[in-house]
Amino acid sequence: MRTTPIVVIALLALLGTLGVVVVVAGLPGDLKLPQIIGPECTVRADGEVTLDLVQMANAATITAVGVRRGMPERAVVIALATAFQESKLENLDDGDRDSIGLFQQRPSQGWGTFEQIKDPRYAADKFYTALKKVKNYQKMRVTDAAQRVQRSAYPNAYEKWADESAVLARALTGRATGAVACTVTGAPALRGAAAAAALLKGLKLDWGKGLAKTPAAAQAAGLTVVVPDASTGWRYAHWLVSHASATGLERVRFANLEWHAPDGKWQSVTPDSAAGERQVVAQVFS
Repeated sequence: MRTTPIVVIALLALLGTLGVVVVVAGLPGDLKLPQIIGPECTVRADGEVTLDLVQMANAATITAVGVRRGMPERAVVIALATAFQESKLENLDDGDRDSIGLFQQRPSQGWGTFEQIKDPRYAADKFYTALKKVKNYQKMRVTDAAQRVQRSAYPNAYEKWADESAVLARALTGRATGAVACTVTGAPALRGAAAAAALLKGLKLDWGKGLAKTPAAAQAAGLTVVVPDASTGWRYAHWLVSHASATGLERVRFANLEWHAPDGKWQSVTPDSAAGERQVVAQVFS
């Protein structure tokens, strides 16, 4: 039976939503379609969310800023839902009028300069500062709390991201084990000492003074983060995986699990009696 172009297009679209890599070849006539590649990151924590590598890194940074500020998990959920709606978790250069960045904040409305708002850490920090001023925000619906900060023309739009944001928050705050799995293929962005330095720099920028409580030491092969408990360990382990594509990270090991970039999975390994649940070990490409 001859497959028509319409059927081919529909099939490819379906496979794309399932995260299947499709090589387009032998299509009838002059029909040309791009290769469809599924999401690179899957987050499972009492639910499932799929993101690309850029979105995952931004979600991890938004969460880290909230945690180091001492904001409750509910605040992280609200922040993630807001960024989902405003930018799809992408650090945009433009938007409605002069809106920019993850939260589509406007320089003309006092959120900061263009350069400041384009810094995901600055943007997240400004959002949390505004949210903290909203009385009883933890008891509000996600969309109502977000709207008190954003004052959007679509006040109910944030609620549709509440469930996805709750899954991300559970994983990225360390309440789930081996929950963030990203597949990173191709040539690494950095290698060796440069990659280890980039990892350490990112950790310090996102986690700030809180990292002093969990000392991190960089070596040529990667870095080690000393942690006080399993929850803190998974915060850092998931953050590292989330930022793997831009830093040359190859492996992350914590407790008896190890993540490998090309495989994109957490696999059981022989427990390290010396490290146990006290060290998160990150290895970069040499």
